[in-house]
Amino acid sequence: MSYLTRIRTRLGVRAAMIAVSAGLLVGGLPLLDAQEAAAAPRNRCDQKYGTPNTAPPATSLPGGNNRDATPNAEQYVYDYDNPSLGYDGLQLPASERELAAYGKDPKKWPNDRHKQIYARWNRNQANTDASKRWPKADFGGWLEATIRLEGNGKRGAGFERQVTTHYKLGGPEWLCQGSLKALDKKLYNELKAELGDKFPNKDRRFDAINRQTKTIYEFKAGGRFDYKEIHVDKALARRGWKVVYIFGEEPDDLTKRKLAEVDADGKGKISRYKHAATPSPKYNNNTGYNKPAGQMNPGCQTTGTVTLAARPGNICSSNGAADRIVNGSPKSQDQARRIAQAERGGANGSQRMRGPGGVDFSTLELRYVGTPVKGKGLDYSYKAGINPDPDENPSFGGKEKAQLVSDSFFTWMALTPEKFWVNLNPDEPERIMDAKFGKTDAGRILLEADLRMKHDFYGAMDPKTDLGKRFWDSLARRNGAPCLHGMRNWIEPEPAQVREQDGGIYILDAPMKLNSVPQETNTPGPGGKGCDLTKAEIDHNQRVVETLIVPEVKKQINSAPQYADLRRVYTSRVAAEWIRQQDAKKPTDFHKIINSNDVTRWPLRGENKNWDRNDVFQKYVKIFKEGEFKYNLEYGGEVYVYSVGGVDFSKAPKKNITKVRFDVENPRLPQITDRSKIAPRDYRDTGTQFLGGNTDVKASGDPKPDPTPTPSGTGKPDPSSTPTAPSSPAPSTPAPTGGSNTNPPKGDDDGGLADTGAQVGLIAGIAAALLAAGGGLVWWKRRRQTPQH
Repeated sequence: MSYLTRIRTRLGVRAAMIAVSAGLLVGGLPLLDAQEAAAAPRNRCDQKYGTPNTAPPATSLPGGNNRDATPNAEQYVYDYDNPSLGYDGLQLPASERELAAYGKDPKKWPNDRHKQIYARWNRNQANTDASKRWPKADFGGWLEATIRLEGNGKRGAGFERQVTTHYKLGGPEWLCQGSLKALDKKLYNELKAELGDKFPNKDRRFDAINRQTKTIYEFKAGGRFDYKEIHVDKALARRGWKVVYIFGEEPDDLTKRKLAEVDADGKGKISRYKHAATPSPKYNNNTGYNKPAGQMNPGCQTTGTVTLAARPGNICSSNGAADRIVNGSPKSQDQARRIAQAERGGANGSQRMRGPGGVDFSTLELRYVGTPVKGKGLDYSYKAGINPDPDENPSFGGKEKAQLVSDSFFTWMALTPEKFWVNLNPDEPERIMDAKFGKTDAGRILLEADLRMKHDFYGAMDPKTDLGKRFWDSLARRNGAPCLHGMRNWIEPEPAQVREQDGGIYILDAPMKLNSVPQETNTPGPGGKGCDLTKAEIDHNQRVVETLIVPEVKKQINSAPQYADLRRVYTSRVAAEWIRQQDAKKPTDFHKIINSNDVTRWPLRGENKNWDRNDVFQKYVKIFKEGEFKYNLEYGGEVYVYSVGGVDFSKAPKKNITKVRFDVENPRLPQITDRSKIAPRDYRDTGTQFLGGNTDVKASGDPKPDPTPTPSGTGKPDPSSTPTAPSSPAPSTPAPTGGSNTNPPKGDDDGGLADTGAQVGLIAGIAAALLAAGGGLVWWKRRRQTPQH
């Protein structure tokens, strides 16, 4: 027998006092008749959110019809207020006296947010509990946590509105915003006694309840949930209720595992569902308070000698998901963990989405650029992996990787293509690389990649490995021992797989290949002259190299972490060539940069600012002359392996695939890319995400979604969430804000090229090689060992 029948007269009064928390569609509560439901009008979803006054069929809802996700949900956009985003670059006052003048009470400054932030910082620093006091030297980390905490509650409320209106939860059966204690106090007391310290601190709140179908929905804008809530849900499931967790993004592995564990004996009563609608934060760009965000923006590049186009909106601050993520990326692992812990333990921690800590910045690459229109900015989108453990091992350093993408993007445009080469050859110390190219990070990465490739080529030959042993066993012999010829090894691009459509270029894959040919040098190695092979023996050896060693090193170049920066600058190369091509048709904001041969805006940065190409060359010469690898072979000798080589980016081939192939292999990529300008968007189940933006920064940070919003609430921005040092979770029930956009983005039109898959040249001089040129010589020495008696 349900306890609800005993509190019907009090249901309306108690329910009216309950605010929205996360969303949970709680089923299984006994049915109230229409008269009783009318007694609590503020709890009816249709009256709160303007949904129809009749309930939708259960088969169309999450948890029914064997569906686990809303199809194409990214097209639906919902708004939420996050006004402190407009102050993400705020710095502390120059003097302690000025800072102290703002006091410790943010309410003293109702109309001045930056002063409110200072007051909250002062209050945090005055906390006598050191465990809750943020490190004094890390105001930036505290501010980032403040911004995220503010957004969590507002975003959670907006997501609840989105799901409720999208699925038209209405009629007297559906109630929104209720709590176990208010709906059934006796059951509340029973579960509290049963669960003990596993019961939530105050109550178990439900976002949406259908008492007829006995269903509970829990709405989570991100991919996590409050683990204390799950104990109540498990107890409810044992009593016949169905609980569906509706997530706004793919849950992390821990969440999936926890849900699977609690449902192990629930026979599907506790399940998860994904409704990946796109959250759109609302804030204003405030000149002087925003973090500078000049990546990809031609008008925000400084210190050069060429006068550039005026900066759009006369400001260079955050605009779009990419800027928010990379600018919000912590500078160190310690700061990242501090922010993650504060967000996890703060109010609405279960509503947090995957922020900068959830982006694998080591894989960040530019994968889309639109057509540049003078004065209108440039659409772009990065692709990156998803960090599977953002709570315990959050990512950091995103700004440095994004800066490298942007710097190399402009470098490829500023310098003329014949400068895009590097060369490590002991016979040519005067031809290491172009002098101007050597002052950029793009040039540094090419030269270092050339040296790295030689090292990995040697490593693949190690006879202690199965591959290396097979290699040496297969070579031509002299006196019973293997004899290897000299080689030139270099990397060059295979045609990049792209799709040109929707006014832009999608860079789908940018693979590289490793070439190898026989070659000798004049500079001697430590062992003198190698053995004298016939042409037939050299050809045989070369086939062995190309069959065994080249594929292994090629695999590393295209996937290993040590070549991540090389892949990063190469995709920027492909994108930059697209801009060159468009600018040749009609001048753009990039016009004065292209072929200017002025790269002073994109210098060597950070720890590499004093990098010198000659240091790399001298390191290489030392290795060449003295040896890096010495293989002791069972054939009775020692073999040293050496190489010369280079890199050539003067060409960048591409292949424009057909629309049919693009649609089949990359379903809904244009829609995901478009929505990534508003918020990071996961791409299917690939473990990757897209982060986009537009370089046209407006006076307002509001994005420009194309759909029409549904009715919205009247919630106002509330910067009350303030991080302390690690703290315990506290339940919160923020009022919903923002609206829900429901129209899909623009359709998927065919691209401008009528190409059927043939290779397409970008422009003259940019057609084939990524990492090419100087080559690689492998020189060997075999020293006969004197038998010992």
